[in-house]
Amino acid sequence: MTRPVTICGAQWTDLPIETMCLKTKEFGYDGIELACWGDHIEVDKADQAYCDQRKALLKKYDLQLFAIGNSLVGQAVCDHIDRRHKNILPSYVWDDGDPEGVRQRAAEEMKRTGEVAKRLGVENVIGFTGSSIWHLSYSFPPVPKDMIDEGYEDFARRWIPILDEYQKLGVKFCLEVHPTEIAFDIVSTRRALEAVDYHPAFGFNYDPSHFGYQGVNYVKFLYEFSDRIFHVHLKDVHWGTDGPADIGVFGGHSEFGDNRRFWDFRSLGRGSINFERIIRALNDIGYTGPLSVEWEDSGMNREHGAKEACKFARSLDFEPSSLKFDESFGN
Repeated sequence: MTRPVTICGAQWTDLPIETMCLKTKEFGYDGIELACWGDHIEVDKADQAYCDQRKALLKKYDLQLFAIGNSLVGQAVCDHIDRRHKNILPSYVWDDGDPEGVRQRAAEEMKRTGEVAKRLGVENVIGFTGSSIWHLSYSFPPVPKDMIDEGYEDFARRWIPILDEYQKLGVKFCLEVHPTEIAFDIVSTRRALEAVDYHPAFGFNYDPSHFGYQGVNYVKFLYEFSDRIFHVHLKDVHWGTDGPADIGVFGGHSEFGDNRRFWDFRSLGRGSINFERIIRALNDIGYTGPLSVEWEDSGMNREHGAKEACKFARSLDFEPSSLKFDESFGN
């Protein structure tokens, strides 16, 4: 049996939850990865009765739930807090905007998110960690090693208590390795694991789009961290094949969708990611979980894109072989 194909709800929270369920079924998906903003999942309201209502709504539309996502709050746990965060956080997490208070309230909200996942009967929470050292990623003025060390120590200090709670709940936190996070390529991911002493509740939501335009080997990532791939996003990105660009890898303070960029996200199958190599690698490492389509393409109608992406994901996936080719000659 091939893997379930779900849709990441993060880009659809402007729609009421039932409207999104109806559209998800019409688009052809098996389920939704519910986001913890809009009215899809409201963490502060999500007692058992609320979670049971959400499960009943999904059942009404014959949709499965494998994970919930709270990237926006997770981002604030380790970040340098500024006015950008006010735009993405619940008002009770932002409160008076005092940076350390925001970080601590965000950490508590991430713990509560794990409890909500437990009530919903899912094992994975998708999210970001934020980073106190992302601004040091380009090393000039030269960055002393101890400043980077302090960043990973800060990450461990803030996230291990959250991960400990997740372990008690039987839930895993799946970091989407991504620029602006404590882990954004293979080497920084390895270091993040070391920082939390390979905590059993810490793993990854694999999204190849964030590696490709950086020049990171997105297939090697799967083999390198095969026992920590708890969830998978399918998202495409186009980069660099049109020759030199006006706006480089760092984005030039431009908006997504600007055609002068070296890279931009694309609807699934319309970018530069080699998804067949990814499927073969997922088969090799034994990943049997959902393929969650995260649709982001500023140049395409999202409903058209969501339908097309679902069909592409289904055509892409295939079961691994149960035998090696030459074994047939021995029979």
